[in-house]
Amino acid sequence: MDGKSLLKCDVTITNDGATILKQMQVLHPAAKMLVELSKAQDIEAGDGTTSVVVIAGALLDACSKLLQKGIHPTIISESFQKAVDKGVEVLTSMSRPVQLSDRDTLLNSATTSLCSKVVSQYSSLLAPMSVDAVMRVIDPATATGVDLQDIKIIKKLGGTIDDCELVDGLVLTQRVANTGTTRVEKAKIGLIQFCLSPPKTDMDNQIVISDYAQMDRVLREERAYILNLVKQIKKAGCNVLLIQKSILRDALSDLALHFLNKMKIMVVKDIEREDIEFICKTIGTKPIAHIDHFTPEMLGTAELAEEVNLDGSGKLIKITGCSSPGKTVSIVVRGSNKLVIEEAERSIHDALCVIRCLVKKRALIAGGGAPEIELAVRLAEYSRTLGGMEAYCVRAYGDALEVIPSTLAENAGLNPISTVTELRNRHAQGDKVAGINVRKGGISNILEELVVQPLLVSISALTLATETVRSILKIDDVCFTRKYRKSTETTRA
Repeated sequence: MDGKSLLKCDVTITNDGATILKQMQVLHPAAKMLVELSKAQDIEAGDGTTSVVVIAGALLDACSKLLQKGIHPTIISESFQKAVDKGVEVLTSMSRPVQLSDRDTLLNSATTSLCSKVVSQYSSLLAPMSVDAVMRVIDPATATGVDLQDIKIIKKLGGTIDDCELVDGLVLTQRVANTGTTRVEKAKIGLIQFCLSPPKTDMDNQIVISDYAQMDRVLREERAYILNLVKQIKKAGCNVLLIQKSILRDALSDLALHFLNKMKIMVVKDIEREDIEFICKTIGTKPIAHIDHFTPEMLGTAELAEEVNLDGSGKLIKITGCSSPGKTVSIVVRGSNKLVIEEAERSIHDALCVIRCLVKKRALIAGGGAPEIELAVRLAEYSRTLGGMEAYCVRAYGDALEVIPSTLAENAGLNPISTVTELRNRHAQGDKVAGINVRKGGISNILEELVVQPLLVSISALTLATETVRSILKIDDVCFTRKYRKSTETTRA
């Protein structure tokens, strides 16, 4: 189901659990813990943000029933810890190793993640794009993780999702400042953090000009000052100039732009501060804080820098063919409106996180509710080896996990009770990969249907949900502070 969140007159259309919970106005402390739980799952695995909250809710419901039977919270908490330890063992035994060189397996994992999204019909385009993006920023032989900061997602309004593309280089949404030079081959790129404009006095001082001769002299000095800056830039061999955005004064004056245009230097201004690190890593340049440091050694090089027209829906600047690339890529996300673009970005982020999970823990398990049913069956067997109330609690823990296949069956239009019962029987007979096939509307070998997910996603969801439930279980009472009461009253008003 797609959720709609209304906040400050902004509409968000998404079925990403973490996004929906983030937008919700939550007041109760326990509910806030569940929001933080979803956020933690998003950070750790990037996927399974809805499942982790559903599991936590089912476990809390099981805790409520156990407490009503008079079982002490400490016993429930310790039993749940034993259950999750056993659950991790079961999940690990169910998994199968995966090699990063196996592109088809990586594509299946990314496609499974995208199939539940609003943009699922574009999974054949977005899944390969996500896999290629991750594989270009890591060394598959030695990588133990993926820094998603090395993958820049650029949102550009216009076109359709079919127009999304992966660029092996740098993409900027800014426009070329000078109209004369919009394409440069064999580019030598400089990134400056100082202004190409006349110097100004500080806030406490001012200059008073009393006659025209002095005014003319000031203008000549400003012209000579700016011309000297531009000549030094040209002398270093720079033909593409990136200028960091300045909030104190104009980063680029009209006179400086005129001189740069005369010298055939392509100029891009208003580069954001947070993009500096990515730009430097991509094109191999270094940020230059003063004109005295503007030397050829500080420049980055690329085969081509050009401003590209996007069929009347705007322009982008692409810098490709970097001679010393720093293992970074850019993904350009297109869409007909802001809502589609934002959902496409979230979907790509989830797919990237799934591949990152496989890099961190190179193992896959079946999807479609198969792991949860297998856990329920195996934990029921494990509970028979325990005694007393522990056995009862572990059994309740396993039964609570059936909420995932039950919800999947309901969403697929199946009867939840009969579907879960049949799944239990199949798994009890040793069919570990029997799961719910949403496309065909029945139960099948889920691995043959290529519905797979990273082992890390399931382990993370199980452990994080259990930790949160154990934390809530040990809370005796909730005391509201004055500040909390005041904020609650303000919100209700």
